[in-house]
Order: sequence, then C-alpha cells, then structure tokens
Amino acid sequence: MAELRKILYPFALLYGLIILLRNFLYEKGIFKVAQFKTPSICVGNLNVGGSGKTPFLSLLIDHYQKEKRLAVLSRGYKRKTTGFKKVNKVDSATEVGDEPLQFKLQFPDINVAVDEKRANGMYQLENELTPELILLDDAFQHRAVKADINILLTLYNKPFPDDMLLPAGDLREPSSGAQRADIIVVTKAPPDLSLKERHRLKKKVQAFDEQPVFFSHIDYADEVIGREKKIALTELNDFTLVTGIAHPGPLVDHLNERNKEFRHLRFTDHHVFTRNELENIKAAQPVLTTQKDFMRLKDQTDIQEIYYLPIRFRILGEEQRFFELLNDRLEEKARTSFSSDR
Repeated sequence: MAELRKILYPFALLYGLIILLRNFLYEKGIFKVAQFKTPSICVGNLNVGGSGKTPFLSLLIDHYQKEKRLAVLSRGYKRKTTGFKKVNKVDSATEVGDEPLQFKLQFPDINVAVDEKRANGMYQLENELTPELILLDDAFQHRAVKADINILLTLYNKPFPDDMLLPAGDLREPSSGAQRADIIVVTKAPPDLSLKERHRLKKKVQAFDEQPVFFSHIDYADEVIGREKKIALTELNDFTLVTGIAHPGPLVDHLNERNKEFRHLRFTDHHVFTRNELENIKAAQPVLTTQKDFMRLKDQTDIQEIYYLPIRFRILGEEQRFFELLNDRLEEKARTSFSSDR
C-alpha cells in the first residue's frame, strides 16, 4: 500500500505548495489571526491521527484541573452537529464527537466545548465561561487562532521527518511546520529508551537547536472498565478486540504480551459503525475496546458485555521539567496580559 501511495507524489508536491502558500499568508498577516487574553495551549501533530493526542491532553487536564479553571476546545470530529456547543455528560458521541465526550466523562468538573471554527469557540469560552486556561485539541494547523504554547506530537516509530505529504504519505503539512512548535513530544516510545536513541531522535525532529524535545510512553491499566463494573484484565479471556484508532499495534502487542486470546476487528480512526458491523460486534461479545471507541459503542445498548482498557500518558524521566517549561510560558503570558491592561 505504501509503495502504491508513492505514485501520488506529484499530487503531494502540489498539496505542499498550497499549504506553504497558506502558511506564508498567515505569517505575513494577510490572513487574519485572532489573539485572546485567556492563556492557551495548542496540541497537535503534522501527520494524520494516531500520535496520542487524546491521552496527552488527559495528562494536561489531570495536571491543570487541580489549580486552574480549565476548558478544552475541540472540533468535534465526525459529529453531526455544527457550531459552538458545550459538552454535557448526557451527550452522545454523535452530537459532540468521541474525544470531547471522553474528556467530559473522564473529567466532569472541567468545561469542554466543540466548534469547527476555533476562533469563535475561543471567543465563546472566554466570554461565557471565563476559563483561566484553554487547551486546544488538534489545532496545530488551525492558524486562525494564535495559541500561547504550541506542542507538537510525533510518533516514535514514524517521526514526521520520515513521512511524506498527503496523499503520498500522512503529513498534513511540510516538516518545516515544526518550526512553530514550542515543544516537541515523541510519543509511544519504549519505556527503556536509551540516551543514545533519545539523542538521535532529538536531532532528527528538532527544527532548531533550542527546541525542547521530550519522550513519552503509554502505560496500560491492570483493570478494564465496563458499563457498570471494573474487572481485572486477567479475568477477561477469549474476547474480541474492537479498534477504531489509527495505530492499534501497541495495544495489540500489549495484549499479546499478556498472553491474551482474542480476535481483532480493526476499523479506521473515528469509524462510524454501521448496523451490520454493530450486529457482528454484538455477536462477538465479550468485547474489549479503546476508551475513545467506547464513547461511540456504549450508546449501542444491545452490546452489554463491553469494556475498555484505560491508558496513561507518561513523560519519560522529565515530567517535572516539562510542566516547569509550560508554567514559565503561562506566567510570561499572564505578566504580558497584566501589563497591557494597565
């Protein structure tokens, strides 16, 4: 498949020229960029999906909800509604998108909203809910809003310099876009990543010498969570794994390492399940899935024996330094805003 996609390289060149022109127009101020008083952190990537944005945002939410009035703004990918909408716990993934619903159910005390027009979403949040910090989900290419901190995620086993532009590869924009990142996080790395390998990857992904680069790993829980109960993963056997994420390989590897016997029904990222597919999944119970897929499948009441495996995003060895960098930048923003208000 990868070899076939290389045939599309001429189209990738044309696409790249269009994106470079678009970025140039934003950088020169020809396209309008909105700025807001509320501090914001943008999380995104250069490639299409699968770099771990959802668990990474959960890490940020878990950290900052303890000390700030927090809001998360997302596009609400593949939702059937439009415009600005505040996410409630009773909403469905069809109404607000699977990832925003996951954030709201996982962290019920924070404000989560969706809007395909990020500038309007920021305006609504700032004026209606007055948060102290806004996290922008998957907004690295949304240049119409100027975030205070841009965090770029890239996969350990497929860093963006090794990829190609759409449609020949999976890059949304040329690798030069990494210059806009204040911090780069290499995701889904092995927990025992050597210093030599870290140094090699750091040099590969850095757009400039001073650009901070961190490495991260995904930890899987020992329990799975169902509709009404939790059980140990060791108690779940002979099940069907259902995934609608871009890169299910690490999860499959983890289950194989635990000597689990399962069948795998693999779908594309953010897949909208058809009636026939849901019937097949129902017949294949018990079902294990990801937390994101659970948001879409849980509303299918006929699928009773369904569980998801929680995951945790972990910065390898430098989590304290990582948040110190973020806090320094946020404090700088607060000082600047205070000075401009006087």
